[in-house]
Amino acid sequence: MTTIEEQVNRYGYVTEAVADDIDLIAEINRLKKEKNAVILAHYYVDAEIQDLADYIGDSLGLSQQAAATEADMIVFCGVHFMGETAKVLSPNKKVIIPDLNAGCSLADSAPADKFAAFKAQYPDHIVISYINCSAEIKALTDIVCTSSNALQIVNSLPLDQKIIFAPDANLGRYVAHKTGREMVLWDGACIVHIDISREKLKQLREENPDALLIAHPECKEDILMQSDYVSSTTGLLKFVKESPHQKFIVATEAGILHKMKQSVPDKKLIPAPGSDNNTCACSECPYMKMNTLEKVYNALLYEQPEIIVPEDIRLKAYKSVARMLELSKGI
Repeated sequence: MTTIEEQVNRYGYVTEAVADDIDLIAEINRLKKEKNAVILAHYYVDAEIQDLADYIGDSLGLSQQAAATEADMIVFCGVHFMGETAKVLSPNKKVIIPDLNAGCSLADSAPADKFAAFKAQYPDHIVISYINCSAEIKALTDIVCTSSNALQIVNSLPLDQKIIFAPDANLGRYVAHKTGREMVLWDGACIVHIDISREKLKQLREENPDALLIAHPECKEDILMQSDYVSSTTGLLKFVKESPHQKFIVATEAGILHKMKQSVPDKKLIPAPGSDNNTCACSECPYMKMNTLEKVYNALLYEQPEIIVPEDIRLKAYKSVARMLELSKGI
């Protein structure tokens, strides 16, 4: 019989079987209360996890919650870098995630050693990094940003300040266009957002001429240029709620549609199609979908897998994340 630590080391999550007669939601809520834990969930995880979370949000909101919570334990239902960010902000709290394998293609696109060499080529540049990156990249960064506050953060810098923007080149190009700033871009991308099919989207728009196309700025530039509205996940949710329009094509990860449908049950929401022929005909993040109720239950029960960030890395990363939170007050 393997120990819990051996299971996590081998598989990335606790593999203990969960009895069929267990009411997972009730047990998760019981354990959460017993252990003074808080469950934070991203808009992209499955609906059943969103519905039991204490807070659902985008990367900015989740970071703000992680910094402010008084819980002893944070259960982060999202991807690995989000758990790392919570640990950077709350070093004295235990931070666990349901599955260590829940990574991020965008974060993986910026290896720390290669980025450090890239940064060294531009010694007079300040580094702004999208929060979708590893703790090591955050430690090499001056200011972290999210899609909710990237424009505000870039605009807060002097016009003569030279900028490296990493790791998402699509978001970087969008921010450069909106701010009129020239920036050196690291060439990273999110597999979900760049996989939205131009051809299928064109057909979908022809079939729904009365629908507004709304998109996340991680999408490719040609999709952003034809979009009626571009914003973060929270911004897209707010737009759908406040717009008088009744039909929307949503170009981002399909998990956001759950919260949108709860907010605007009478409006028509159509997920932008991905290139792959999958079951939902939409764009889904395979990493976000690694979060399941069974894994959340086991993570709470056994308090594994735990996120550990070396203190030297954490202290450097903290400065860049704290700077973002300071500049984001009021958002």
